[in-house]
Amino acid sequence: MHDLDALNSLFGDAVTIRDGALTVSRVDVLSTSRMDELVRTAVFGEPAAREYARWMLWELGQAVGVQPASIQDLYMARGRGEVRGFTVPAINVRASSYDTARAIFRTAIALRAGAFILEIARSEIAYTEQRPAEYVSVMIAAALREGYRGPLFIQGDHFQVNHKKYAANPGPEVDAVKALVREAVGAGFYNVDVDTSTLVDLSKPSLAEQQRLNYEVGIDILREVRAAEPAGVTISVGGEIGEVGTENSTVEELRAYMDGFAATLPPGMAGLSKISVQSGTSHGGVVLADGSIADVALDLDTLERLSRVAREDYGLSGAVQHGASTLPDTAFNNFPKREVAEIHLATNFQNMLFDAVPTALRDEIYAWLRENAKDERKATDTDEQFFYKTRKKAIGPFKAKLWDFTADNATLASTYDAKFRFLFQQLAIGNTASMVGQHVRPPVQHRPMPADATPAHAAAPDDADLSD
Repeated sequence: MHDLDALNSLFGDAVTIRDGALTVSRVDVLSTSRMDELVRTAVFGEPAAREYARWMLWELGQAVGVQPASIQDLYMARGRGEVRGFTVPAINVRASSYDTARAIFRTAIALRAGAFILEIARSEIAYTEQRPAEYVSVMIAAALREGYRGPLFIQGDHFQVNHKKYAANPGPEVDAVKALVREAVGAGFYNVDVDTSTLVDLSKPSLAEQQRLNYEVGIDILREVRAAEPAGVTISVGGEIGEVGTENSTVEELRAYMDGFAATLPPGMAGLSKISVQSGTSHGGVVLADGSIADVALDLDTLERLSRVAREDYGLSGAVQHGASTLPDTAFNNFPKREVAEIHLATNFQNMLFDAVPTALRDEIYAWLRENAKDERKATDTDEQFFYKTRKKAIGPFKAKLWDFTADNATLASTYDAKFRFLFQQLAIGNTASMVGQHVRPPVQHRPMPADATPAHAAAPDDADLSD
C-alpha cells in the first residue's frame, strides 16, 4: 500500500482522509505541483493507485465546489427567454488534456466565465485512450490546479449510432451506445449529445418518415440516460437532425424531428435541451492538398432561423453548430448575435499542439501513422492531407509523450490562453459565472473509497514543504 500512503500524505495535513471521508483544511495546496502528481497517478498510475487518485480528485472537487453538473437548467432558462446574448463553447479536449484544460480554466477565471462545456466524443474516447472516469478526473484536477470554482459541464459529444453497424445488426450497436451512456454518466458526464442523425433515411417519401428512426432510436437511448441519472440531476441531452458536412438543415426537418420526438417521448420524461443542425461546416475542415483548410460557406441565416424555432416553438435553448473550430476568426462573434445556443470546437486546438511539438517527436508520430493508419490513406492523398486527417489517431499511443511535452511548456500555454480568451470574448461568455450560479446548483455527491484502498491515516508534519 506504499503508493496509496504516498497519495494520502501528498497534501500534508491540508487534506486528511479518515474513515473513508476526505476533508480539506487549506485549499491553497490544491493549486500547487502536488496536484500535478495526483493527476498523473490518476492517468498513468498502477490500477489501485490510479483508482484511489481518481477517488481523491472527485472528493476534493466535492469538498471545495468543483463539481460535475448539468447545464440543463441554464438551457431551459434560455428556452424561456430569461437569458440570452451568448453562445456556449463546447470544447473537445483531446490531447494533453490536463494542460489544455488548465488553459481553459485560467481563461474562465480571468473573464469570470461559467458557461462553457468540456467534452469528448464516442470516437475520441477510443482513439485518445481516455475513458470517461479518466476524463472527469483530469478536468477536475485542471480546475483545482488553477483555483477555479463552480460547476463543471462535462459532456459526451456525438454518442453516435454507427449507420453501417446498425444496418447490419441494430441491437448490439444501440446497446453499445447505451453501455457508454451508463459508463459516462457514472463517471460524471451530466451532459450527453445523443446522435442518431446517422439513421435519417432520405429515401423515405416524407420528412416525418425520414426522421422516424432518428427520434425513435434517440428516445430509446434517452431512456437509458434518464435511468442512469444520479439523484438531484437532470442530464442535459441534445438531439441532432443532420450530419455535419452534408446538406444544410431546414426548419421543416427540425419540425418533423421535434414533432415526432414529442409524440413519442414517454409521459413525464424530460426531453431535449438543444438541437444540433448543419449549416455548412465539417468536422476538422476540408483539407486541401497542401494541408491548408478550405474556406467554409457558413449559412448564418439558416442557423439563426433554426435556433429561433427551436426556442420559441419547442422550448429548447436553441441550435447547436458542430465543426466550428476551423472557421475564420471573423466568424465567431456572429454566433451570439444570431442567438446560437452552443458551438463545438475541437480540431484547431489539436492543430496548435501538433504545430508546437518538437521535430523529433513529430517524426516519430508520423512514422507510426505511416504504418498504423495506412489503411485510411486514399490514393489521392498527399502526405499533408494524410497526416492532417489521421494524426488524431496517434493521441492515445503517444499520450504520455504529449503529456510530458506540454507540462510546464510556457510557450504553448500562452498560445492556448490567447486562443481561449479570444473565443470566450467573441462568444460573449465573459461574466456568465454569476448567471450559471443563479441557475445551476449541483448536488454534493460523495463516493465511497475504492474497496481495495486502505491507506494509512497519518498526515505529513505541519512543516512539510507544499510550495509549488
